[in-house]
Amino acid sequence: MIHSADIREWRNRSVVDPKGHKIGVLEAVYVDTTTDEPAMATVRTGLPIRHHLAFVPLDEATLGPDYVKVSYTKTLVKKAPWVGMDDILPAESEEAIFQHYDMPYQTGAGGERQLARR
Repeated sequence: MIHSADIREWRNRSVVDPKGHKIGVLEAVYVDTTTDEPAMATVRTGLPIRHHLAFVPLDEATLGPDYVKVSYTKTLVKKAPWVGMDDILPAESEEAIFQHYDMPYQTGAGGERQLARR
């Protein structure tokens, strides 16, 4: 398990899939609002003039000296919900990310968001 204390060191590291294929570059980390543990990352993908931020879960992620290895294939991540480089994740779009990865989605007791950017 990766600990949230390490988050500041992750930015701009390469994100790779289980086979070591580079997916993109880590832009930001989102934590689960109930545990404050890293849950998702945004990965900068696309052409240099048309970058966007794709979401990928950090469950079973491992850190290397200059990369973060996720447990999802490059193809799956590239098809994941995304936002523009200067956009924020709308609350109503969170559930679609979890559905894309066949993960359960649960808001807080008062309807709070499950993800918060760190």
